[in-house]
Amino acid sequence: MCQSLNTIRYKQKLYQSTGNKPSIIIIYNYYLCTMKTFRPEAWLPTTKKEVDARGWDYIDVILFSGDAYVDHPSFGAAVIGRTLEAMGLRVAIVPQPDWRGDYRDFKKLGVPRLFFGVSPGAMDSMINHYTANKRLRSDDAYTPDRRAGMRPDYPSIVYTKILKELYPDVPVVLGGIEASLRRLTHYDYWQDKLRPGILIDSPADLLIYGMGELPIRELVTRLQKGEAFDQLRDIRQTAYLTDKEEKKTDDIVLFSHEECLRDKLKQAKNFRHIEEESNKYNASRILQQAGKQTIVVNPPFPPMTEAEVDASFDLPYTRLPHPKYKGKTIPAFEMIKFSVNMHRGCFGGCAFCTISAHQGKFIASRSKESILKEVKAITEMPDFKGNLSDLGGPSANMYRMKGKDQSICAKCKKPSCISPVICKNLNADHTPLLDIYKAVDRLPGIKRSFIGSGIRYDLLLHRYDDEIVNKSAQSYTEELIARHVSGRLKVAPEHTEDNVLKMMRKPSFEQFGQFKKIFDRVNKQQGLNQQLIPYFISSHPGCTEEDMAKLAIETKKLHFQLEQVQDFTPTPMTLATEMYYTGYHPYTLEKVYTARTKEQKLAQRQFFFWYKPEFRRQITQALQKMGKKDLLNKLFGR
Repeated sequence: MCQSLNTIRYKQKLYQSTGNKPSIIIIYNYYLCTMKTFRPEAWLPTTKKEVDARGWDYIDVILFSGDAYVDHPSFGAAVIGRTLEAMGLRVAIVPQPDWRGDYRDFKKLGVPRLFFGVSPGAMDSMINHYTANKRLRSDDAYTPDRRAGMRPDYPSIVYTKILKELYPDVPVVLGGIEASLRRLTHYDYWQDKLRPGILIDSPADLLIYGMGELPIRELVTRLQKGEAFDQLRDIRQTAYLTDKEEKKTDDIVLFSHEECLRDKLKQAKNFRHIEEESNKYNASRILQQAGKQTIVVNPPFPPMTEAEVDASFDLPYTRLPHPKYKGKTIPAFEMIKFSVNMHRGCFGGCAFCTISAHQGKFIASRSKESILKEVKAITEMPDFKGNLSDLGGPSANMYRMKGKDQSICAKCKKPSCISPVICKNLNADHTPLLDIYKAVDRLPGIKRSFIGSGIRYDLLLHRYDDEIVNKSAQSYTEELIARHVSGRLKVAPEHTEDNVLKMMRKPSFEQFGQFKKIFDRVNKQQGLNQQLIPYFISSHPGCTEEDMAKLAIETKKLHFQLEQVQDFTPTPMTLATEMYYTGYHPYTLEKVYTARTKEQKLAQRQFFFWYKPEFRRQITQALQKMGKKDLLNKLFGR
């Protein structure tokens, strides 16, 4: 029998105060009551039966997703579905449709009134499916119980082709990170070749790149006014394919796909334009020919306002997986279940990161009220024990940061505000972030709030002209270490050698050493025994075996035995991937060495594990072969 939600919340607070865990019956009752509390239909429908239960005789938009349906603001299909629902549309989601056999999952809901939407999921499908060594993964974090094989390679292409085969006259809108990062000619690591913009392979009618709320709203608004779908060619943050496109005065025309196939240097030159236009307030339209057709990429929307970001996060999400997954675990949901995302965007511009290509460098922050509202909702979840796993974002400590003079930002086209140096126009005041932390920690039901997202310690160590900003950075650093570390603090120096770090657009490793001293000092003062966990990458463009040997020596000096390490994996639309494929730096056009073969990558990776006996012999042989006895002596002694 379903208890009232107030009764359940009271019992939950009682359990929290006594330290006991709620029974499974209490949790199950909460689960049932939650479905009735939001409204009779708490989740967007996923089946014909669920559609019929709502009494609908038509559906406006049907979304197909490569991920399981989790009704949470961290999952793109849910965000777009709720955004459309808030506009008064009838929306259904088909999660992880079976693309084999008779296509029954693609037929079961019929034809939508407006269009189909396709999202491959929260990750590029190839990263989801394969390791850096191109080995097939045995699990999928976005699928119930980690089950592998629930989505195809390149679902952006596969799903769309099926829909067009079944319903050739119904428009298909393509979105999600896979489509976003493949919107123009790109290197595909898994096929080891240059691929054209995804619209050449996917018969979608329109591609939405980046965070999709604003473009999807404009698209629907104009369709509702009676505009024809095939005439909507000027919506910002969209791309489309055309047989003929007249060049406008401010357009940027890239080298064609065929020219890039013939000349890698032209691909490198193209990328600089693509990255710069992805990170400008006033970007230009981009055109690229592929065969007899042209891909047109409209400029992005300006950064979302606080009200716009709040409107997205404040939609009536249940914050839970669909009941169809009852009894199953979705690891990606479990990881973020008790976390809060406070902003979008990142101005770090790391060479290997896709955030700037998808979210841009300008920070779009939520209001304090919206954040606290979400935290309160988490405290009412029956299995919440008082500890928030993360108050963060793409980079944890960039909340509310922006240019002091916005007119300077409006003219800027640099992909990073902090590399190679921190911009003098950047207001890096950590005071608003500290205010959020303290307000969250004062809420009933909150024991501790942790920071699980990565910290940019270069923002904390820099000396600013404004002494107030310097004091806020110091206060933040001490507050973070003393109160918001769950035993281990993750930071990402990525490498130790300046020549590699320059390629990565990361600060000098000396700063990591400075931050570690502060971390150790605060731990000692507070009587804490916390760990600093650094992340490192091998085989990044510009990195050699000698650089990796020096990394091993430097980390040994700091008494680290590295755990969080990875081989560089080329992903579409990053600076590092372009260097990996073309052999040139897109901004300087200088040649760049990159480890490309399996043997070269393993030769670099082994230096992470110099402390393991099984690696010592082969590392010794490698350094002897290189004639680097000095490095050998520093690493292992004479």
